[in-house]
Amino acid sequence: MENTRRRRGDRKDGTLIRETDPMHAFVPYLYRNRSDNEAFISERIDLENINKYLEEKNKDNPEEPYKLFHVILAAIVKTLTLRPKMNRFIKGYRTYQRKFLALAFVVKKKFHDEGGEALAFIKFDENSTIDTVKDKVYGEVNSCRGEALDNSTAGMDMLTKLPRFVLRFVVWILHKLDFYGIVPDSLIKTDPNHASCMITNLGSIGLKSGYHHLENWGTNSIFVVLGQKKLTPVYDDEGNMKMKETLDVGLTLDERIADGYYYSKTVKLLKHLLQNPELLELPAGEEVDYE
Repeated sequence: MENTRRRRGDRKDGTLIRETDPMHAFVPYLYRNRSDNEAFISERIDLENINKYLEEKNKDNPEEPYKLFHVILAAIVKTLTLRPKMNRFIKGYRTYQRKFLALAFVVKKKFHDEGGEALAFIKFDENSTIDTVKDKVYGEVNSCRGEALDNSTAGMDMLTKLPRFVLRFVVWILHKLDFYGIVPDSLIKTDPNHASCMITNLGSIGLKSGYHHLENWGTNSIFVVLGQKKLTPVYDDEGNMKMKETLDVGLTLDERIADGYYYSKTVKLLKHLLQNPELLELPAGEEVDYE
C-alpha cells in the first residue's frame, strides 16, 4: 500500500479518492469535524471458541503466550484489509485511502497511579497473520516499557516546555499542517490519531466497555474499546440459556467514510473472524466466506 505512486492531490499518508458519489463528496464540507460525525456500534462477543483456540495454541506453555488481545488485533487487521473503505480518512474536506494499515494503543509502563504511558504504533500488511501480530505486539510492548520515550511523546515533551502563548501558536500551525498532510514525521510517527484504528483495552484495568469519541486532530477514523470479560446468559435459537464468558466491544466510526450497509458487512466479518479464530492464521489479504 505504501508503494502507491503519488499523484497530484495525494498526501504522503493517503491517496485521494477521485471518484465518489455526490453525497460523499459534499458531506465533508457540510459536516467538517470528525467528532461531529461519529457512529457508535456496540457488540457482545461470545468467547467460547476463542478460549478453546487459545488453550490449543498455548498448550506447550510458551514464554510469550497468545492472548485475547492478539486475537482481536489480528481480526481487526484482517477486517480492515478485506474491507478497505474502513481504512479511509477525511482531511481538508477530501477523502483519502490510507497508504498503510496501522493499529495503535496506549501501553502502561507500570500498573500503578504514577506509572507512565507510551504510545504503541504498529504497521501490518496483507501477509499478516495472528503469529506476526503476536510477535509485533510483544516487541512493541517490550520497547514501550523501556526508559526511552516514543517519538510522539518525546515531541510533546519538547513542545510543552514552551511558553503557553507560544505553544498555542505552534499547535495552531500544526493543525494547519495536518490539514494538508505535511506535519513532520518526527512528531506523528507514533501518534495513535494517525493510525487506521486506535484500540483501548479497558478490561486490562478493570473497566467496562463503552463509547469513546474520535479526535479532530489526525486521521484516525476508528476507535475500538474493549471491556472486561464477564459471564453472560446466552440464548440459542430454541430459547435455551447457557452462561458463557463474553466480551463487550464498542466501535466509534467516522460515518462519512462509508455507508451503513458497508459498516454492517464489516462488523459481520469481524464477528465471524472472532467466532472462527483459526481463520486468523491465514494471510490478512486472503478472502473468507462470511455471508
